[in-house]
Amino acid sequence: MRSERKTKQASAKPDQGGHFGIFGGRFVPETLMKALDELTRAYLSLKHNSKFQKELAYYLSNYAGRPTPLYEAQNLSRALGRDLRIFLKREDLCHTGAHKINNAVGQGLLARYLGKKRVIAETGAGQHGVAAATAARLFNLSCDVYMGAEDIRRQALNVYKMSLLGARVIPVDSGSKTLKDATNEAIRDWVTNVETTHYLLGSVVGPHPYPMLVRDFQAVIGRETKVQIKKLTRSLPDFLIACVGGGSNAIGLFYPFLNEKVKLIGIEAAGKGIQTGEHAASLRKGTIGVLHGMKSFVLQDKNGQIQLAHSISAGLDYPSVGPEHAFLKETGRVRYESATDQDALLGFHLLTLLEGIMPALEPAHALGYLAKRAKNFPRGSKIVICLSGRGDKDLDVIRSAKLK
Repeated sequence: MRSERKTKQASAKPDQGGHFGIFGGRFVPETLMKALDELTRAYLSLKHNSKFQKELAYYLSNYAGRPTPLYEAQNLSRALGRDLRIFLKREDLCHTGAHKINNAVGQGLLARYLGKKRVIAETGAGQHGVAAATAARLFNLSCDVYMGAEDIRRQALNVYKMSLLGARVIPVDSGSKTLKDATNEAIRDWVTNVETTHYLLGSVVGPHPYPMLVRDFQAVIGRETKVQIKKLTRSLPDFLIACVGGGSNAIGLFYPFLNEKVKLIGIEAAGKGIQTGEHAASLRKGTIGVLHGMKSFVLQDKNGQIQLAHSISAGLDYPSVGPEHAFLKETGRVRYESATDQDALLGFHLLTLLEGIMPALEPAHALGYLAKRAKNFPRGSKIVICLSGRGDKDLDVIRSAKLK
Protein backbone atom coordinates (compact mmCIF):
# COMPACT_ATOMS: atom_id res chain seq x y z
CA MET A 1 0.00 0.00 0.00
CA ARG A 2 2.81 2.40 0.80
CA SER A 3 4.39 2.17 -2.68
CA GLU A 4 0.97 2.62 -4.32
CA ARG A 5 0.40 5.78 -2.28
CA LYS A 6 3.77 7.16 -3.35
CA THR A 7 2.99 6.51 -7.02
CA LYS A 8 -0.32 8.38 -6.77
CA GLN A 9 1.35 11.30 -5.03
CA ALA A 10 4.11 11.40 -7.61
CA SER A 11 1.64 11.89 -10.47
CA ALA A 12 -0.11 14.83 -8.79
CA LYS A 13 -0.11 18.12 -10.67
CA PRO A 14 1.16 21.23 -8.89
CA ASP A 15 -1.42 23.07 -6.81
CA GLN A 16 -2.66 26.53 -7.80
CA GLY A 17 0.41 28.11 -6.25
CA GLY A 18 2.69 25.83 -8.23
CA HIS A 19 3.74 23.60 -5.32
CA PHE A 20 4.80 19.99 -5.68
CA GLY A 21 4.44 19.11 -2.02
CA ILE A 22 6.62 21.68 -0.26
CA PHE A 23 8.65 22.39 -3.40
CA GLY A 24 8.14 24.92 -6.18
CA GLY A 25 6.00 28.01 -5.68
CA ARG A 26 6.92 31.60 -6.54
CA PHE A 27 9.70 33.54 -4.85
CA VAL A 28 10.02 36.54 -7.13
CA PRO A 29 9.83 40.35 -7.06
CA GLU A 30 6.30 41.75 -6.98
CA THR A 31 6.89 43.24 -10.45
CA LEU A 32 6.89 39.74 -11.94
CA MET A 33 3.70 38.46 -10.29
CA LYS A 34 1.42 40.03 -12.89
CA ALA A 35 3.42 38.53 -15.75
CA LEU A 36 3.45 35.10 -14.10
CA ASP A 37 -0.32 35.28 -13.52
CA GLU A 38 -0.84 36.27 -17.17
CA LEU A 39 1.42 33.46 -18.35
CA THR A 40 -0.34 30.91 -16.15
CA ARG A 41 -3.82 31.91 -17.35
CA ALA A 42 -2.74 31.91 -20.98
CA TYR A 43 -0.97 28.57 -20.77
CA LEU A 44 -3.82 26.79 -18.95
CA SER A 45 -6.23 28.12 -21.55
CA LEU A 46 -4.06 27.19 -24.55
CA LYS A 47 -3.21 23.79 -23.10
CA HIS A 48 -6.76 22.74 -24.00
CA ASN A 49 -7.11 24.96 -27.07
CA SER A 50 -7.43 22.78 -30.17
CA LYS A 51 -6.02 25.45 -32.52
CA PHE A 52 -2.89 25.94 -30.37
CA GLN A 53 -2.36 22.21 -29.96
CA LYS A 54 -2.80 21.63 -33.68
CA GLU A 55 -0.21 24.30 -34.48
CA LEU A 56 2.18 22.90 -31.87
CA ALA A 57 1.82 19.37 -33.28
CA TYR A 58 2.47 20.72 -36.78
CA TYR A 59 5.72 22.44 -35.80
CA LEU A 60 6.95 19.53 -33.68
CA SER A 61 6.37 17.14 -36.58
CA ASN A 62 7.32 19.19 -39.64
CA TYR A 63 9.90 21.55 -38.13
CA ALA A 64 11.46 19.83 -35.11
CA GLY A 65 11.35 16.36 -36.67
CA ARG A 66 9.16 14.39 -34.28
CA PRO A 67 8.61 11.62 -33.50
CA THR A 68 12.25 10.78 -32.80
CA PRO A 69 13.23 7.11 -33.13
CA LEU A 70 13.58 4.65 -30.28
CA TYR A 71 16.70 2.76 -31.30
CA GLU A 72 17.78 -0.59 -29.85
CA ALA A 73 21.53 -0.33 -29.27
CA GLN A 74 22.39 -4.00 -29.83
CA ASN A 75 26.17 -3.56 -29.89
CA LEU A 76 26.11 -1.69 -26.60
CA SER A 77 23.71 -4.23 -25.13
CA ARG A 78 26.01 -7.12 -26.04
CA ALA A 79 29.06 -5.30 -24.68
CA LEU A 80 27.43 -4.73 -21.29
CA GLY A 81 26.17 -8.31 -21.06
CA ARG A 82 23.51 -9.83 -18.79
CA ASP A 83 21.16 -10.08 -21.82
CA LEU A 84 20.27 -6.42 -21.34
CA ARG A 85 18.21 -4.71 -24.04
CA ILE A 86 19.18 -1.05 -24.19
CA PHE A 87 17.09 1.42 -26.14
CA LEU A 88 18.04 5.01 -26.93
CA LYS A 89 15.37 7.70 -27.28
CA ARG A 90 17.06 9.69 -30.04
CA GLU A 91 16.43 13.31 -29.06
CA ASP A 92 19.83 14.03 -30.61
CA LEU A 93 18.07 13.72 -33.99
CA CYS A 94 15.75 16.65 -33.29
CA HIS A 95 16.30 19.85 -35.25
CA THR A 96 19.11 21.79 -33.51
CA GLY A 97 20.45 18.54 -32.03
CA ALA A 98 18.73 18.23 -28.67
CA HIS A 99 15.42 17.93 -26.84
CA LYS A 100 15.49 21.68 -26.09
CA ILE A 101 13.67 22.46 -29.34
CA ASN A 102 10.45 20.84 -27.99
CA ASN A 103 10.09 23.47 -25.28
CA ALA A 104 11.47 26.32 -27.39
CA VAL A 105 8.87 25.77 -30.11
CA GLY A 106 6.11 25.45 -27.51
CA GLN A 107 7.08 28.62 -25.67
CA GLY A 108 7.81 30.51 -28.90
CA LEU A 109 4.28 29.77 -30.07
CA LEU A 110 2.99 30.72 -26.62
CA ALA A 111 4.86 34.06 -26.81
CA ARG A 112 3.22 34.78 -30.14
CA TYR A 113 -0.21 34.10 -28.66
CA LEU A 114 0.68 36.45 -25.78
CA GLY A 115 1.55 39.19 -28.27
CA LYS A 116 5.18 39.45 -27.12
CA LYS A 117 7.73 40.65 -29.68
CA ARG A 118 10.89 39.67 -27.82
CA VAL A 119 12.14 36.58 -26.03
CA ILE A 120 15.07 36.19 -23.69
CA ALA A 121 16.72 32.97 -22.61
CA GLU A 122 19.49 31.62 -20.42
CA THR A 123 21.81 28.87 -21.60
CA GLY A 124 24.64 26.74 -20.27
CA ALA A 125 25.71 24.19 -22.88
CA GLY A 126 24.20 26.44 -25.53
CA GLN A 127 21.61 23.96 -26.78
CA HIS A 128 18.71 25.86 -25.23
CA GLY A 129 20.15 29.12 -26.53
CA VAL A 130 20.33 27.70 -30.04
CA ALA A 131 16.80 26.31 -29.74
CA ALA A 132 15.46 29.64 -28.43
CA ALA A 133 17.18 31.57 -31.21
CA THR A 134 15.79 29.08 -33.73
CA ALA A 135 12.24 29.41 -32.41
CA ALA A 136 12.62 33.20 -32.47
CA ARG A 137 13.39 33.09 -36.18
CA LEU A 138 10.46 30.75 -36.78
CA PHE A 139 8.00 33.07 -35.03
CA ASN A 140 9.60 36.41 -36.02
CA LEU A 141 10.69 37.41 -32.52
CA SER A 142 13.81 39.22 -31.42
CA CYS A 143 16.02 37.17 -29.12
CA ASP A 144 18.66 37.87 -26.48
CA VAL A 145 20.49 34.97 -24.82
CA TYR A 146 22.38 35.26 -21.53
CA MET A 147 25.36 32.95 -21.22
CA GLY A 148 28.15 32.70 -18.68
CA ALA A 149 31.58 33.73 -19.94
CA GLU A 150 33.02 30.33 -18.96
CA ASP A 151 30.31 28.55 -20.95
CA ILE A 152 30.92 30.86 -23.91
CA ARG A 153 34.53 29.67 -23.84
CA ARG A 154 33.50 26.00 -23.59
CA GLN A 155 30.72 26.17 -26.17
CA ALA A 156 32.08 28.43 -28.91
CA LEU A 157 30.32 26.51 -31.69
CA ASN A 158 26.87 27.06 -30.20
CA VAL A 159 27.66 30.73 -29.58
CA TYR A 160 28.43 31.08 -33.29
CA LYS A 161 25.21 29.28 -34.20
CA MET A 162 23.17 31.69 -32.07
CA SER A 163 24.78 34.69 -33.74
CA LEU A 164 24.08 33.22 -37.19
CA LEU A 165 20.43 32.90 -36.14
CA GLY A 166 20.32 36.62 -35.34
CA ALA A 167 20.32 36.31 -31.56
CA ARG A 168 22.41 38.56 -29.36
CA VAL A 169 24.54 36.52 -26.98
CA ILE A 170 25.16 38.52 -23.80
CA PRO A 171 28.19 37.36 -21.75
CA VAL A 172 27.80 37.13 -17.98
CA ASP A 173 31.00 37.69 -16.00
CA SER A 174 29.62 37.48 -12.47
CA GLY A 175 29.90 34.55 -10.04
CA SER A 176 31.04 31.29 -11.57
CA LYS A 177 30.29 32.65 -15.07
CA THR A 178 28.05 29.65 -15.81
CA LEU A 179 24.36 28.74 -16.02
CA LYS A 180 23.33 29.99 -12.56
CA ASP A 181 24.69 33.45 -13.31
CA ALA A 182 23.16 33.55 -16.79
CA THR A 183 19.78 32.76 -15.21
CA ASN A 184 20.24 35.59 -12.69
CA GLU A 185 20.81 38.09 -15.49
CA ALA A 186 17.89 36.82 -17.57
CA ILE A 187 15.57 37.31 -14.60
CA ARG A 188 16.88 40.87 -14.09
CA ASP A 189 16.18 41.62 -17.75
CA TRP A 190 12.66 40.23 -17.47
CA VAL A 191 11.89 42.36 -14.42
CA THR A 192 12.85 45.45 -16.44
CA ASN A 193 11.10 44.53 -19.71
CA VAL A 194 8.22 42.37 -18.58
CA GLU A 195 5.56 44.17 -20.68
CA THR A 196 7.22 43.42 -24.02
CA THR A 197 9.31 40.34 -23.30
CA HIS A 198 8.65 36.65 -22.71
CA TYR A 199 11.25 34.76 -20.71
CA LEU A 200 11.74 31.52 -22.61
CA LEU A 201 13.08 29.51 -19.68
CA GLY A 202 14.87 26.34 -20.73
CA SER A 203 14.31 23.81 -17.97
CA VAL A 204 11.77 22.68 -15.37
CA VAL A 205 13.03 25.28 -12.89
CA GLY A 206 12.02 28.77 -11.82
CA PRO A 207 8.74 30.16 -10.50
CA HIS A 208 5.34 28.65 -11.31
CA PRO A 209 4.16 28.02 -14.04
CA TYR A 210 7.54 27.29 -15.67
CA PRO A 211 8.22 23.86 -14.09
CA MET A 212 4.76 22.73 -15.17
CA LEU A 213 4.67 24.18 -18.68
CA VAL A 214 8.23 23.12 -19.60
CA ARG A 215 7.44 19.61 -18.32
CA ASP A 216 4.29 19.51 -20.44
CA PHE A 217 6.15 20.59 -23.58
CA GLN A 218 8.85 17.96 -22.95
CA ALA A 219 6.45 15.13 -22.03
CA VAL A 220 6.20 14.35 -25.74
CA ILE A 221 9.45 12.39 -25.18
CA GLY A 222 7.82 9.97 -22.75
CA ARG A 223 4.54 9.72 -24.65
CA GLU A 224 6.34 8.68 -27.82
CA THR A 225 8.59 6.29 -25.90
CA LYS A 226 5.60 4.52 -24.35
CA VAL A 227 4.05 3.85 -27.77
CA GLN A 228 7.35 2.89 -29.41
CA ILE A 229 8.57 0.46 -26.74
CA LYS A 230 5.23 -1.35 -26.72
CA LYS A 231 5.45 -1.70 -30.49
CA LEU A 232 9.03 -3.04 -30.30
CA THR A 233 8.70 -5.34 -27.28
CA ARG A 234 4.94 -5.62 -26.59
CA SER A 235 5.55 -4.38 -23.06
CA LEU A 236 6.75 -1.41 -21.05
CA PRO A 237 10.46 -1.06 -20.19
CA ASP A 238 11.84 -2.15 -16.84
CA PHE A 239 13.96 0.98 -16.37
CA LEU A 240 14.11 4.55 -17.67
CA ILE A 241 17.39 6.44 -17.20
CA ALA A 242 18.07 10.11 -17.92
CA CYS A 243 20.60 12.75 -16.90
CA VAL A 244 19.42 15.52 -14.55
CA GLY A 245 20.69 19.08 -14.44
CA GLY A 246 17.67 21.34 -14.21
CA GLY A 247 15.82 18.22 -15.25
CA SER A 248 13.78 18.85 -18.41
CA ASN A 249 14.77 15.84 -20.50
CA ALA A 250 14.39 13.53 -17.50
CA ILE A 251 10.96 14.78 -16.46
CA GLY A 252 9.91 14.71 -20.11
CA LEU A 253 10.76 11.02 -20.28
CA PHE A 254 9.54 10.10 -16.79
CA TYR A 255 6.25 12.00 -16.54
CA PRO A 256 4.07 9.74 -18.76
CA PHE A 257 5.38 6.70 -16.84
CA LEU A 258 4.85 7.91 -13.26
CA ASN A 259 1.77 5.72 -12.75
CA GLU A 260 3.33 2.69 -14.45
CA LYS A 261 5.36 -0.10 -12.83
CA VAL A 262 8.60 1.15 -14.35
CA LYS A 263 11.71 2.01 -12.34
CA LEU A 264 12.97 5.55 -12.94
CA ILE A 265 16.59 6.62 -12.42
CA GLY A 266 17.89 10.19 -12.71
CA ILE A 267 21.64 10.75 -13.04
CA GLU A 268 23.20 13.92 -11.66
CA ALA A 269 26.71 15.17 -12.37
CA ALA A 270 29.18 14.02 -9.70
CA GLY A 271 31.93 16.09 -11.33
CA LYS A 272 35.31 15.25 -9.81
CA GLY A 273 33.59 13.14 -7.14
CA ILE A 274 30.76 13.62 -4.65
CA GLN A 275 33.18 13.80 -1.73
CA THR A 276 35.44 16.43 -3.36
CA GLY A 277 32.80 19.17 -3.27
CA GLU A 278 33.34 19.77 -7.00
CA HIS A 279 30.08 18.41 -8.35
CA ALA A 280 26.54 19.39 -9.34
CA ALA A 281 24.59 16.75 -7.40
CA SER A 282 22.02 18.99 -5.73
CA LEU A 283 19.53 16.16 -5.08
CA ARG A 284 22.12 13.96 -3.40
CA LYS A 285 24.14 16.63 -1.59
CA GLY A 286 21.99 19.76 -1.54
CA THR A 287 19.64 21.05 1.14
CA ILE A 288 16.23 22.65 0.79
CA GLY A 289 16.42 26.32 -0.15
CA VAL A 290 15.27 28.94 -2.63
CA LEU A 291 16.94 29.80 -5.94
CA HIS A 292 15.63 31.45 -9.09
CA GLY A 293 12.10 31.82 -7.79
CA MET A 294 11.54 28.25 -6.59
CA LYS A 295 12.00 26.11 -3.50
CA SER A 296 14.02 22.98 -4.19
CA PHE A 297 17.26 21.25 -3.26
CA VAL A 298 20.13 23.69 -3.58
CA LEU A 299 23.90 23.45 -3.22
CA GLN A 300 24.45 26.01 -0.46
CA ASP A 301 26.53 26.52 2.64
CA LYS A 302 25.19 26.70 6.21
CA ASN A 303 24.52 30.43 5.73
CA GLY A 304 22.45 29.87 2.58
CA GLN A 305 25.12 31.13 0.18
CA ILE A 306 24.96 29.33 -3.17
CA GLN A 307 27.95 27.08 -3.78
CA LEU A 308 29.66 26.63 -7.13
CA ALA A 309 28.57 23.61 -9.12
CA HIS A 310 31.02 21.71 -11.30
CA SER A 311 30.59 19.34 -14.22
CA ILE A 312 32.54 18.62 -17.37
CA SER A 313 29.17 19.21 -19.02
CA ALA A 314 28.13 22.86 -19.28
CA GLY A 315 24.49 21.76 -19.30
CA LEU A 316 24.62 20.03 -15.91
CA ASP A 317 26.59 22.43 -13.71
CA TYR A 318 23.53 24.02 -12.12
CA PRO A 319 23.40 24.25 -8.28
CA SER A 320 19.73 23.29 -7.99
CA VAL A 321 17.11 21.16 -9.71
CA GLY A 322 13.48 21.39 -10.78
CA PRO A 323 10.96 21.22 -7.90
CA GLU A 324 9.10 18.26 -9.35
CA HIS A 325 12.33 16.25 -9.24
CA ALA A 326 12.76 17.29 -5.60
CA PHE A 327 9.22 16.04 -4.94
CA LEU A 328 9.83 12.76 -6.78
CA LYS A 329 12.95 12.20 -4.71
CA GLU A 330 11.07 12.83 -1.46
CA THR A 331 8.22 10.49 -2.39
CA GLY A 332 10.68 7.82 -3.50
CA ARG A 333 9.15 7.48 -6.97
CA VAL A 334 12.46 8.25 -8.70
CA ARG A 335 15.90 7.09 -7.62
CA TYR A 336 18.61 9.68 -8.13
CA GLU A 337 22.21 8.55 -8.62
CA SER A 338 25.28 10.33 -9.97
CA ALA A 339 28.09 9.91 -12.49
CA THR A 340 31.49 11.59 -12.54
CA ASP A 341 33.25 13.47 -15.33
CA GLN A 342 35.22 10.30 -15.99
CA ASP A 343 32.03 8.24 -16.18
CA ALA A 344 30.67 10.68 -18.76
CA LEU A 345 33.80 10.41 -20.89
CA LEU A 346 33.52 6.62 -20.68
CA GLY A 347 29.89 6.80 -21.78
CA PHE A 348 30.75 9.08 -24.69
CA HIS A 349 33.54 6.87 -26.01
CA LEU A 350 31.58 3.64 -25.54
CA LEU A 351 28.58 4.80 -27.56
CA THR A 352 30.79 6.37 -30.22
CA LEU A 353 32.91 3.24 -30.73
CA LEU A 354 30.12 0.66 -30.34
CA GLU A 355 27.20 2.34 -32.11
CA GLY A 356 28.70 5.16 -34.18
CA ILE A 357 26.63 7.68 -32.21
CA MET A 358 28.35 10.62 -30.49
CA PRO A 359 26.22 11.70 -27.51
CA ALA A 360 26.40 15.06 -25.77
CA LEU A 361 28.24 14.99 -22.46
CA GLU A 362 24.92 15.39 -20.61
CA PRO A 363 23.38 12.01 -21.61
CA ALA A 364 26.89 10.51 -21.61
CA HIS A 365 26.55 10.65 -17.80
CA ALA A 366 23.60 8.24 -18.01
CA LEU A 367 25.50 5.98 -20.39
CA GLY A 368 28.59 5.97 -18.17
CA TYR A 369 26.45 5.21 -15.13
CA LEU A 370 24.90 2.21 -16.84
CA ALA A 371 28.25 0.96 -18.16
CA LYS A 372 29.75 1.02 -14.66
CA ARG A 373 26.75 -0.62 -13.00
CA ALA A 374 25.36 -2.99 -15.63
CA LYS A 375 26.05 -5.97 -13.37
CA ASN A 376 23.56 -4.56 -10.84
CA PHE A 377 20.63 -4.69 -13.26
CA PRO A 378 18.48 -7.83 -13.40
CA ARG A 379 19.35 -10.10 -16.29
CA GLY A 380 17.27 -9.41 -19.39
CA SER A 381 16.18 -5.94 -18.30
CA LYS A 382 14.75 -3.59 -20.91
CA ILE A 383 16.31 -0.16 -20.36
CA VAL A 384 15.51 3.12 -22.11
CA ILE A 385 18.07 5.93 -21.96
CA CYS A 386 17.14 9.43 -23.06
CA LEU A 387 19.85 10.50 -25.50
CA SER A 388 18.99 14.14 -24.96
CA GLY A 389 21.51 15.68 -27.37
CA ARG A 390 24.33 15.09 -29.81
CA GLY A 391 27.99 15.60 -29.03
CA ASP A 392 29.36 18.00 -31.64
CA LYS A 393 29.13 20.90 -29.19
CA ASP A 394 31.39 19.04 -26.73
CA LEU A 395 34.16 17.81 -29.02
CA ASP A 396 36.66 20.50 -28.00
CA VAL A 397 36.11 19.64 -24.32
CA ILE A 398 36.36 15.90 -25.02
CA ARG A 399 39.49 16.33 -27.13
CA SER A 400 41.28 18.13 -24.30
CA ALA A 401 40.01 15.79 -21.55
CA LYS A 402 41.76 12.57 -20.61
CA LEU A 403 39.89 9.33 -20.01
CA LYS A 404 41.69 7.61 -17.14
